[in-house]
Amino acid sequence: MPRDLVPEILSEDEILSLPADAELSIIYTRVSSPGQTGLGSQEHRCRQYAEAKGYTIVAIFYDDVTGGGDFLKRKGMVSLLKFMDKYPQLNFRVVFDDLKRYARDTEFHLHLRRIMMERGAIRECLNFNFEYTPEGKLNETINAAFGEYDRQTMARQNRQKSIARLEQGYAVFSQLPHGYKYVKAKGSNSHIVVRDEPLASILQEMLEGYASGRFATQAEAKRFLEAQPEFPKDLPDGRIRQQKVIRFLKQEMYAGYVGAPIWGVPYREGKHETLISKSTFEKIQERLNGGSYAPARKDLNKDFILRGAVACGCCGKPLRSSWSKGKTKRFAYYLCQTKGCEVYGKSIPRAEIEGKFETLLASLQPKESLFKVTVAMFRKYWNAKIERAAASIKTIDKDIKDAESQIQKLIDRIVETTNERVITALENRVGALEQKKLVLEEKAANTAAPQPSFDETLELSLRFLANPYEIWASGKFTLRRLVLKLVFSEPLLFTRNEGYRTPTTSLPFNVLGGNFAEFSPVLLDGAAYVTRTRDPIITNDVLYQLS
Repeated sequence: MPRDLVPEILSEDEILSLPADAELSIIYTRVSSPGQTGLGSQEHRCRQYAEAKGYTIVAIFYDDVTGGGDFLKRKGMVSLLKFMDKYPQLNFRVVFDDLKRYARDTEFHLHLRRIMMERGAIRECLNFNFEYTPEGKLNETINAAFGEYDRQTMARQNRQKSIARLEQGYAVFSQLPHGYKYVKAKGSNSHIVVRDEPLASILQEMLEGYASGRFATQAEAKRFLEAQPEFPKDLPDGRIRQQKVIRFLKQEMYAGYVGAPIWGVPYREGKHETLISKSTFEKIQERLNGGSYAPARKDLNKDFILRGAVACGCCGKPLRSSWSKGKTKRFAYYLCQTKGCEVYGKSIPRAEIEGKFETLLASLQPKESLFKVTVAMFRKYWNAKIERAAASIKTIDKDIKDAESQIQKLIDRIVETTNERVITALENRVGALEQKKLVLEEKAANTAAPQPSFDETLELSLRFLANPYEIWASGKFTLRRLVLKLVFSEPLLFTRNEGYRTPTTSLPFNVLGGNFAEFSPVLLDGAAYVTRTRDPIITNDVLYQLS
């Protein structure tokens, strides 16, 4: 049975053709939330009551919203009033199960009573007798006030229980963010939060990708989610609203936090599995607060993979792309559409520009001897990083103790002051320090954890550096776009009838490519060495043993 307005049982013609002495009734039922049961049982009792009284039921209206507040915000009640306004010549009996279903706010109860009386409606309740005497109205007002008191005390009790659960680290929200769900705890009536797969893994990849820069913009993160068939979409065309992506990026719960500042409960460590680390969450917030980012191009498509990555060699403006229709088939072209350019409107076959690109990409593969030296440098740095981990733990432990000391001082000040504004400000500072402390504790745990081996960690990255063309040759659109982003730091310049100019590659490929000529790998006593003059990292023009 639908939980919104149910159309009138009788048609307009049927209602108007009823005998003049017919007692016409409207049934109204309400529960406090969409998931609560009871509408069916309320309707059943109201039907029995109306039939016993000999009333003709002409319509039934439903609501599934809280009883407090303005009744004009209830769709069912608004529809009921409009229904009565449709028949101003008729008088209806409005039947409902309990006085609490009518209104649980004294002010709006009295307002609704006046509106009903203005329409000539007679209210009838299964467990309360309405009397329009001074004593009856007083009794009704007292009962309405008790209903409001009951609602407010129940809300206070629920809030107090929720605060207690939050302070213990448990989520209490009726609706969890995407990626989580409630399951009943074993041996208990309470519920716990667990990952909701595959949404949790999809969101985890998006969040980590945005933090690391794999997704350069929020628009790219949005399109990643839209490309996942399992991820729920907002719009009929399969898109997700941008504001929803921003909420995902700002969701503290994904980093293991729970809290409710509106209730005075600052964020703290939650007792649920995280999607991302706290340090990753901090990186995301730094990116969000660092300023706006230009949206990724919307016209990128699989037909023209180089669109946006290749510019005209004459004017430097990005090349456009288009399909041209021939007599028997269509042809794909890139072209410059910058007015005033000497090659304006002159097309370049897609096969030519993309074929020469693949030749260029294949040429970026470094020499084996040079690559071995690079790997040895990485390995040396990796080992030094592990040695520094122990020193980092001491620094982090000191920062944790400093944060604890500041928190204690602020708590002492809170106890001593009586100014509410000062107390609120101090509590906010305590909350911020508590979050900082959680991040530091996570860093300490991660730093102290056993580190994976060099080969396990950098195997895929080194494979990419050794031969980016191998990744490109996979043919996957997302991987090809990633190759363009990681290999080239600026758009490639292509001159018609000539080809590509010398590309500006990113730092790793700049080092491993032709600009690495000043490095000279040599052998000395059977070990590998490298020299470089004016090196900003390896100084003093000496030989360094790398393996």
